[in-house]
Amino acid sequence: MTAQTLGVEEEFHLVDPATGALAASSTVADAAVLGQAGPHVQPEISTTQLETATGVCTTLAEVRAALQETRGEAVKAAQSDGLTVLAASTHPSSAVGDLVLTDAPRYRVMVERWAGLATGQDICGTHVHVGVDDLDTAVHVMDRARPWLPLLLAMTGSSPFHQAADTGYESWRTVWWSRWPVSGPPDQLGDAAGYRDVVRQLVASGMVPDGSQLYWDLRPSTHVPTVEFRGADVCTDLDDVVLHAALCRSLVAVLARDTAPAPQIRPEVLRAARWKAARAGLTGELFDPATTELVPAGTAVRSLLTVVRDDLDERGDLDEVTALTEQLLARGTSAARQRRTMHRTGDAGAVVRDLLEVGGTAV
Repeated sequence: MTAQTLGVEEEFHLVDPATGALAASSTVADAAVLGQAGPHVQPEISTTQLETATGVCTTLAEVRAALQETRGEAVKAAQSDGLTVLAASTHPSSAVGDLVLTDAPRYRVMVERWAGLATGQDICGTHVHVGVDDLDTAVHVMDRARPWLPLLLAMTGSSPFHQAADTGYESWRTVWWSRWPVSGPPDQLGDAAGYRDVVRQLVASGMVPDGSQLYWDLRPSTHVPTVEFRGADVCTDLDDVVLHAALCRSLVAVLARDTAPAPQIRPEVLRAARWKAARAGLTGELFDPATTELVPAGTAVRSLLTVVRDDLDERGDLDEVTALTEQLLARGTSAARQRRTMHRTGDAGAVVRDLLEVGGTAV
């Protein structure tokens, strides 16, 4: 099996384009709930957020074009109330008190179940769906992709600030999201039956109503035949989204064909590797699944490229993905850029303006 299809979901903050401040808009949120904000625009739990979802793509060129289209739709939806969208996982100066719940049954149910976890959800992420043949294949891939999830996270950090403070992390979103009891890397499941049994037990415990509310960093989709990578921050630069999607797809393709036993990595070790990736991003050392040791970030990233190299080459994507990888390693993540801008200007507004320019959402 070779995974061919791709789809990308991105979540954005709504901001005032003049001041850069986080902005709630019931007008935009209600339009999204009613399906009137654009064919690829969806609501999110807060009226300060929007989500977009591309259609099914088969090439990286299609992914790039689809992302340009969906980001454009999100900007147009936000402009209906004088706003625009910010491609970053946290806002540099917002406060949780700024959040207003989107008026939709789905979100009221979430607040009833999760209480303060849901009402304080001021973070945004990127989700990549990769097509698979069936649930057994999805679980086979998940069990083998677990060790690579921290590295994929480290390449996407865009949330160094929270509540107007520098958190010291490249992905504070990961730390914030870790409070949810159904988040983080999944444990090994074995096969489709093992996955169904875990879902059954979690439903019986009252934790979730079904598998759609398992917020793991990697999970089978419950509505389309895909495995869904959910651990990434929002990539400000479109190049980084394309890179992330390409790596996810080739990793799925390679691991789906892997007949070796799944790597035996303790969940405690994997959580530690995830924390390390959220803390340092590409600025320090990362856990290398190939050696089970800490190595320089660039070494870990190139190790992943080695794993997926043949698949990328078969698709004709190797040169583009290699160039995008080296570009990212040279300039750093969005989080690193945000921190440099803040240190240079001391102005959260300047950070937002720079993000809008890089993300192509400035108006």
